[in-house]
Amino acid sequence: MKASRRTVLKGAAALAAPSFISAARANKGAVEDEAYWREVAKAYDVKKDIVNLENGNWGVMARPVTERYFENLKKVNHDNSYYARRAYGDDYRAIHAELASFLGAGEDEIALTRGATEALKALITRYNRLKPGDAVMYADLDYGSMQAMMDWRAAQSGCAVVKVSIPEPSTHDGLVAFYKKALADNPSVKLLLLTHISHRTGLAIPVKKIVAEARKAGVDCIVDAAHSWGQMNFTADDLGADFVGYNLHKWIGAPIGVGLAYIKKGRLNAIDPDPGAGDWEQTRISGRIHTGTSDFAAVLTLPEALKFGLEIGPALKAERLAYLRNLWVEAARGLPDLQILTPDDPRLHAGITSFRLEGKTSVEDNVALVERLLSEFNIFTVHRDGVAAGTCVRVTPTLYNTPQDSLALAKALKTMAS
Repeated sequence: MKASRRTVLKGAAALAAPSFISAARANKGAVEDEAYWREVAKAYDVKKDIVNLENGNWGVMARPVTERYFENLKKVNHDNSYYARRAYGDDYRAIHAELASFLGAGEDEIALTRGATEALKALITRYNRLKPGDAVMYADLDYGSMQAMMDWRAAQSGCAVVKVSIPEPSTHDGLVAFYKKALADNPSVKLLLLTHISHRTGLAIPVKKIVAEARKAGVDCIVDAAHSWGQMNFTADDLGADFVGYNLHKWIGAPIGVGLAYIKKGRLNAIDPDPGAGDWEQTRISGRIHTGTSDFAAVLTLPEALKFGLEIGPALKAERLAYLRNLWVEAARGLPDLQILTPDDPRLHAGITSFRLEGKTSVEDNVALVERLLSEFNIFTVHRDGVAAGTCVRVTPTLYNTPQDSLALAKALKTMAS
């Protein structure tokens, strides 16, 4: 049974009984309460000798989550196959139900994976509605391996590939119009890949509206939500998509190696079962994913990761990440030769935002910028290529970062841009 948003929030409130931070202080309006955020930051045991603004690779676990993970690791190792065969199934089903409630999805609509990549790979490669003469579409800001999967799916189905480049700068309505026109110009497209938040620039696209336009055109959408779940505050219905891949080890703060595949109820038959699925799995979403043995301890730790996030509050967490982004962007915007690639419209960004310097569009240029930020200013970032307009530098703050970290970056950019 699918949980309604009201049910999800009610369940979240029950789960979020405070154990680490004061729920009384975790209220709307606390986004600039630095005493509160210092307490949150104390929960993260991280490298202190650099300003780490590259937190998009994965999200480090908070200390309560790490401690629970180690406990679970010891338990699984101690009880070994006796636990795996006699008790893990019941624990897994309870966690599966909790995750479905947290996402606002039905228990029969989700399956655990080892990450968003595995989830999306299954959704793309097992999608069975394409025929020769059709086409698939993806954009320059989509994840590289997912682009490759779309190419593979097209080749296997005798389809064409349409690649589009998202315009810079973008606007909310402009993005909807851009995809609407791209689909109208390419009526053979039947499958569209959408990335909710790009790992390249941090652009957050209006997925629900684009999915609605695609549906009118008879086009299915597969949505990459690897970077958005936990960085933005939403439930499954807020995306409006039938097929989605999620990560739990990025912005949810779970151990590395856990994600989710989502297939909306009634759409299961559009995704073929995995060749390794057993007979009993043919009519279940679990039959579309074949992971083999996963990390039992990581799965068992998921409730602790959800609990920590709920103690802060998904909405407040999203506000804080955007606040840290806005500090450096507002201080640096307008600098000569500095291009900030994510608009200030709060609907189009979360915490991630990339930049480039005018004329510095090569990989070599941006690797050099990353190295200069680290060597001269002690700020760690990462370059991202694949953007049609040129390579860029990605900035990704997280909950242990401070306003001073953001302003240090702005100060460094003032020096570099001049």
